[in-house]
Amino acid sequence: MTDRRAFLKQALLPAGALCLPSMITVQAPQAITPRTAESPLSHRLKSFSRDTMWNLVTEIKVRFKTFHCQGMVKIGDEFWVSSVEVGVSEDGLQDRSKGKGHLFRIDSAGNLLADVAIGEGSIFHPSGIDFDGSHIWIAAAEYRPDSRSIIYKFDPRQKTLQEVFRWEDHIGGIARDKETNTLHGISWGSRRFYTWPLDEQGNVRMPAGSAILNPSFYIDYQDLKCLGGHEMLYTGLSVYKRPGGQSLPLGGLEIVDLEKACAVHQVPVQLWSPVTGAVMTQNPSFFELMPDERVRAYFIPDDNVSTIFVYEA
Repeated sequence: MTDRRAFLKQALLPAGALCLPSMITVQAPQAITPRTAESPLSHRLKSFSRDTMWNLVTEIKVRFKTFHCQGMVKIGDEFWVSSVEVGVSEDGLQDRSKGKGHLFRIDSAGNLLADVAIGEGSIFHPSGIDFDGSHIWIAAAEYRPDSRSIIYKFDPRQKTLQEVFRWEDHIGGIARDKETNTLHGISWGSRRFYTWPLDEQGNVRMPAGSAILNPSFYIDYQDLKCLGGHEMLYTGLSVYKRPGGQSLPLGGLEIVDLEKACAVHQVPVQLWSPVTGAVMTQNPSFFELMPDERVRAYFIPDDNVSTIFVYEA
């Protein structure tokens, strides 16, 4: 714990108002990968504003108990969703020191096809996830900030889960940038950005990693998707409380420049669950670009009894 705190104290510096990265890298410098053009999905999302109209396409009822979902990717017609199941103490209250991590495979009708166990012992809280074309990247952490994590990659074809490395912090989202062969993670509440370069065999060379404070504060990131072009799409929410008044949950999406470690496009998503009133970006989300340039978005805002809400914009 002392080593981790010393690392955070030395390595975490504000990125600053100009979004210039303040980074301490704890490994030898690597060659800079030439920057590629923004992806078509990124280009389309950057045209969105708070006035963008979202149209409900369909609702997929999930036909099993989902617990508290965290991340989602869509591969073909199937969904892979990470979720945390929290244990219960003897007095019937939630006990975050014990539980189970899940990676669900769900078909297009909402049926459960597989349930992959994620984590070990008190490390059972799965992260936001992403698929790089060959593996789903997923972290499991203790259910508290400033804890510890195991980073995995899962092969959905071979159905094999492989531990890649461990880290002394709560990693709440993980994705791989294929263009730079670098992993990008976020801490609890997405207050810290982490990066871990990989070698040709896909291994992290330890000691490795760099950390930057997130200069954006209006939402905390819950799920993520690497867009290409050195950009990441994050979705999430924050709850604002007025003294003596009601709480206001605000959902949104942000496109983050991975080189500068700052948001280059921010959009509130004014959609709420018709069942619970939760913002659509509260838990997992996934976005894809359709052939006619529409963006299709998938959301799972509700716990336990869940629906995949499908919108287009």
